[in-house]
Amino acid sequence: SEGTVVLAYSGGLDTSCILVWLKEQGYDVITFLANVGQDEDFKAAKEKAETLGAKKVFIEDVRAEFVEDFIWPALQANAVYEDRYLLGTAIARPCIARKLVEIAVREGAQFVSHGATGKGNDQIRFELSCYALYPEVKVIAPWRISEFYKRFKGRKDLMEYAQV
Repeated sequence: SEGTVVLAYSGGLDTSCILVWLKEQGYDVITFLANVGQDEDFKAAKEKAETLGAKKVFIEDVRAEFVEDFIWPALQANAVYEDRYLLGTAIARPCIARKLVEIAVREGAQFVSHGATGKGNDQIRFELSCYALYPEVKVIAPWRISEFYKRFKGRKDLMEYAQV
């Protein structure tokens, strides 16, 4: 094994393909799905991760800490982007990363991974949070690895890969 990686998992196409790809690269993969209040079929996501070969699957309800430690302080600080947009999704990333790191440390994982593409700021939010909390961790960001993004140029390639 190349080591153990904890993957921030959604159960969607990207992170499901990343789970399989990480296994192909020789990693033991543990998945983590955070319940921050989204409408999600957590049971189906757990079953999918297990079917795809996740060594362990963690689904944790972080709604209370998301509100208390992230949403409430953001509201108190009037953290609104361009005087218009609430930052619910952006603020969720450090909350998810905190639990991701907690699981990585507890499970002795040397790596964490996520499905954020290079197009947005989610990758930065995840990674800076992870490094701040676990400086020794190595982040595997598949969408920035040329072997991965050359193989999967878009959803069509991911769909074909998922059907194999």
